[in-house]
Amino acid sequence: MDEITAEQIAANYAAMLIVANRINRIVAGTKMADSTAEERQESIDTCVAHLQLMVNQDYWGTEDMAPINAAIAAGEGA
Repeated sequence: MDEITAEQIAANYAAMLIVANRINRIVAGTKMADSTAEERQESIDTCVAHLQLMVNQDYWGTEDMAPINAAIAAGEGA
């Protein structure tokens, strides 16, 4: 596997923040409000699984994982 660059790490972290925001907005009811509860839960579950996979990558340095972990917890509690 090729070594990941600092730019790729930064892009991955930014994408994780977007996914975390999606979870938080779905849980808060401000996103997917017109969708069924099943559709919202499916989206949350997919996002949580993605974030869990990404958090466990071994290339992270000083990135703040607190908002990511909080979104994972919120999604798991949904």
